[in-house]
Amino acid sequence: MTNAHSLMAFAKDDGGALPLHLVDADGLDDWKAQQPSSVTAWLDTLNFKAAAGEVALLPGEDGALGLAVAGRGSARDRARNRFTLGGLRSKLPARSFVLHHDLNPEELAHETLGWCLAGYAFQRFRNTPERALAGLVAPDTIDAAEIETLAAGEALSRDLINTPASHMGPEELESAIRALAKAHGGKLDVTTGDDLLTANLPLIHAVGRASTRAPRLLDLRWGDTGPKLTLVGKGVCFDTGGLNLKPGASMGLMKKDMGGAATVIGLAQMIMARGWPVRLRVLIPAVENAVSGNAMRPGDILPSRKGLSVEINNTDAEGRLVLADALTLADEEAPDIMVCMATLTGAARVALGPDVPPFFTRDATLSDALLQAASTVQDPLWPLPLHPAYEGLIEPGIADLDNAPSGGMAGAITAALFLHRFVEATPRFVHFDIYGYQSKPAPARPKGGVGQGARALYAALPRLLDL
Repeated sequence: MTNAHSLMAFAKDDGGALPLHLVDADGLDDWKAQQPSSVTAWLDTLNFKAAAGEVALLPGEDGALGLAVAGRGSARDRARNRFTLGGLRSKLPARSFVLHHDLNPEELAHETLGWCLAGYAFQRFRNTPERALAGLVAPDTIDAAEIETLAAGEALSRDLINTPASHMGPEELESAIRALAKAHGGKLDVTTGDDLLTANLPLIHAVGRASTRAPRLLDLRWGDTGPKLTLVGKGVCFDTGGLNLKPGASMGLMKKDMGGAATVIGLAQMIMARGWPVRLRVLIPAVENAVSGNAMRPGDILPSRKGLSVEINNTDAEGRLVLADALTLADEEAPDIMVCMATLTGAARVALGPDVPPFFTRDATLSDALLQAASTVQDPLWPLPLHPAYEGLIEPGIADLDNAPSGGMAGAITAALFLHRFVEATPRFVHFDIYGYQSKPAPARPKGGVGQGARALYAALPRLLDL
């Protein structure tokens, strides 16, 4: 971990850590009945109710800080606010603590991950010292290394999304995945600029050719044995909308339009750091959708790697275009599982809001595994249908496919149906339409870039791949 992420690791046990008692509101009376009278007297004086986020600091016999008691609130509170322990971290003094709790193993793993994630801050462009935060000694019953790995992968995704497009174009995204490949012994191949045409990746080239920053396909491979797992991420480093130019208010967050790429890079780091026995491939079409004299136009008909022609009815529906070529390339190897991550449609946000990304798959086993994992690790997801009756909406007549059906109905579904046209040989394929951004700060999730779906995938994939 970099210095900026040092607060995402567990504290060392030097023998001086103080007790931190984590108490549910509905279990407060039973807990107090087991405590010394001095503790209950202090809590009564403070009118401590164990509400979500409530902290009580109690003195020891010498008058110095002796212990802390923190509330998790009610079951309803915990359902509404993930990472309760993470939300408490900034309210505690910058001391080391040992956790005392009554959590089951899944809850403990989740809460301690939240503690680590609460140490994240994006400070690349701020000349401020690292924050002093409370530390937590890793409980004996958790896999501390895995939790720190999950936190580090999430931090990488957040960093990439939070970095402005002036410092995170296609070349910088290439540098980020190249560093990941070097750190874990992977191999990176890059196809750039007009070489994309030679390599039969015409849609990636068409979307990115108008930018002064050359488009490219990033192709990372890692691992020699085991099932094939391919991750594909939308890497639109900035999206002006092209000639269908976005209004200013819609363009303000477009640095996050590479959130799909950032999420699969973070997930790939988790997988490689834990040494999964898989043949991992990560494909990222990295482009900037810009405006110039050679930009693609509404009404253009473009070829794809798969041979399907695509009518461009909106140049702002560019993400599905670059993904189409990348998915076709990935499908040629027929991996055991293929995952697509993209900040693809506003329609997904209208349907489910920013906190619940939809996913699309025709494999019931894959869908069930993702839903179970999402619930277990509290990484919300929800399936939307690949409704066959809507297939006609993406067939314009003048070309094989339409990149932006008119009418605006079922926009997330029609985008997913479009992508599925480019995947035929892969037995299990799932596409996620993520938001990738936390608009308001929440426990362990500051305002800014955020990974979505990666932890659910990390939990579900080992069983699906028989690892």
